Amino acid sequence: MEKKGFVYILFNKRNGTLYIGVTNNLIKRIYEHKTKTVKGFTEKYNINKLGYFEIYSDIRNAIEREKQLKDLSGKKKIELIEKENPYWEDLYNNII
Repeated sequence: MEKKGFVYILFNKRNGTLYIGVTNNLIKRIYEHKTKTVKGFTEKYNINKLGYFEIYSDIRNAIEREKQLKDLSGKKKIELIEKENPYWEDLYNNII
């Protein structure tokens, strides 16, 4: 049975520090970042705003896409966010 997957990009401020992750439960995972339940990079740099995400029917495809996104330049990552989210809104409230 295939398991749904999500790849997402978090930010702390417009054109600020970005974080790319993958999960099978986007709402739960972003909540964990927002409440700083996730220790490490996102907690340290206060990266907790959902700027971009993609949905996949198979988690394996989401993991592959995460790798692709991590290989992009910072400029390309910003272009990707701004194509779908030009005002850098926190999309978390749109998905809960």
